[in-house]
Amino acid sequence: MSSSPSLNTWSDALSGFSIGWFPLGLVIVAAIPLVFIALYALTYGVYGERKISAFMQDRLGPMEVGFWGILQTLADILKLLQKEDIVPTAADKFLFVVGPGILFVGSFLAFAVLPFGPAFIGADLNVGLFYAVGIVALEVVGILAAGWGSNNKWALYGAVRSVAQIVSYEIPASIALLCAAMLAGTLSMQQITLMQAGPGGFMHWFLFTNPIAWLPFLIYFISSLAETNRAPFDIPEAESELVAGYFTEYSGMKFAVIFLAEYGSMFMVSAIISIAFLGGWTSPLPNIGGLELNTMTSGPVWGAFWIIMKGFFFIFVQMWLRWTLPRLRVDQLMYLCWKVLTPFSLIAFVLTAVWVINH
Repeated sequence: MSSSPSLNTWSDALSGFSIGWFPLGLVIVAAIPLVFIALYALTYGVYGERKISAFMQDRLGPMEVGFWGILQTLADILKLLQKEDIVPTAADKFLFVVGPGILFVGSFLAFAVLPFGPAFIGADLNVGLFYAVGIVALEVVGILAAGWGSNNKWALYGAVRSVAQIVSYEIPASIALLCAAMLAGTLSMQQITLMQAGPGGFMHWFLFTNPIAWLPFLIYFISSLAETNRAPFDIPEAESELVAGYFTEYSGMKFAVIFLAEYGSMFMVSAIISIAFLGGWTSPLPNIGGLELNTMTSGPVWGAFWIIMKGFFFIFVQMWLRWTLPRLRVDQLMYLCWKVLTPFSLIAFVLTAVWVINH
């Protein structure tokens, strides 16, 4: 499917806007994902996880601040802003300070290539999928800097665990996404989405048009849990063993930035799996006879709604799994990666290649 002439018109027009020498449009384009991460992390991220976990454990969760405790997260932010920013005396101060910043930058940069609709994407790179996967590696640097810079053995254990985990699970995750790239014939995330657009809604999505797509879809979802340190792959934090892992020594806003990066990464991987296998910003509703549901629920605003809702659905599943499954041991985690997911991802890669060649 060829791209529409109006594709990315909003983001292109906004990027070109400037006041004198100052590129105000580019600043706004960069700020939109930043504002989105902050708002989503404060509402659906923190508050939602508290309420979802409370529901699963038959309790209420925050109830005191605001209606149903809805202002509790805002109160926590105000508390963190007032807390003393403590740097341990024995810490490597430079690494300790830059660690959370690198973590957040690694999470934030991937949003540049996420298409939030048919008319808005920060940068429609022809290697967008490769860029999104590769930029995750920057988070490893931030985690290692935070763990090493803390000069705390528990923090260092958590950092080393995280590096081993993320680097290992990037392999099956990348191979799984290559299957989607082969089906679309491109690495551009906008073009991958367009290949799944059509009046049939969800019937055009790779997950439903390809008999093999369910395997890389499942492999990437499991790998994404490990890449974002979510249960049952949360051994880098491991509260029962390592106090809190690589961020044990952090307080105040540095602590908040680390969690902001985690929630940003959760949405990033959820959006990537939605784009690769579930049509991204395309509507799931099909046109049925004279009832044009797909046509009515398509467009720039609807596109942003669908990609956010799909992302939020997978974030809900991540939260669900956190409060359902026990944590894996390190040996179990590595066994799953190297002896289960990696071989099956290679099988999926070969089967997808055969399917593409014959179709």
